Amino acid sequence: MKDKTIVFKIIYVILVMVFLYAPIAMLILFSFNSGATRAVFSGVSLIHYRELADQAELLGALRNTLIVASIASVVSTLLGTYAAFVIARLSPFKKNVVLKSLNIPMLNADIVTGISLMLFFVFISIPLGFFTLLIAHVMFNVPYVTMSVLPKIRQLNKSTYEAALDLGASPALAFRKVVLPEILPGVISGALLAFTLSLDDFIISYFTSGSDFMTLSVCINSMTKRSIPLAVNALSTILFIAVFLILVVVNFMPSRKNKGEQK
Repeated sequence: MKDKTIVFKIIYVILVMVFLYAPIAMLILFSFNSGATRAVFSGVSLIHYRELADQAELLGALRNTLIVASIASVVSTLLGTYAAFVIARLSPFKKNVVLKSLNIPMLNADIVTGISLMLFFVFISIPLGFFTLLIAHVMFNVPYVTMSVLPKIRQLNKSTYEAALDLGASPALAFRKVVLPEILPGVISGALLAFTLSLDDFIISYFTSGSDFMTLSVCINSMTKRSIPLAVNALSTILFIAVFLILVVVNFMPSRKNKGEQK
């Protein structure tokens, strides 16, 4: 009976993994298709990767997306980390109120957030474009960063920071040498999460970017009205591999550091 349960669990996990990654596998497979259609796989070729160089609109949207995601992740990481320190010092009642308020942007439907931000920008007469898109991305990223950093702050030993001050360290030096190393995993996790969410967002970007500044997701959506070239598959494959490598490095570095400390 125990063996059957183990087999069932293995089959269940395999089915879940297939369900999650089969669409991505098909996307990667057809990025190497020598034909020009997604209906039939004609053979293996790198033609669509070479075609990327001619896709000025697609590459421009990718550049815009990376710029917005990079700036938004840095700004939201700074704001979210500072907010986590402020929240940690609040009374239990105030902390509970603030944390519940932070949950609203994360649980709220993206279309509601996007439309409300668009109407707000129009109301205060700010033209939709790069600036409004950046504000929108920072706004929905800050709660995620705060929630990533806050648990690390709760784990801090306040006595260590106070001891560093007593030994003559300045507040800035004590923070850099004592506090920052302890909360750094949470800060990095929040920054990566913010970058990924900004890179992936479509609905909020669609309502706040305007017609002169398009992100990759908005650009691909506009292509659906015509025809989506297989160069999109090639670009998506490159992005998937890049994100996968980043995750491998981020997860490999702590384990390597722990092994070094044990030696």
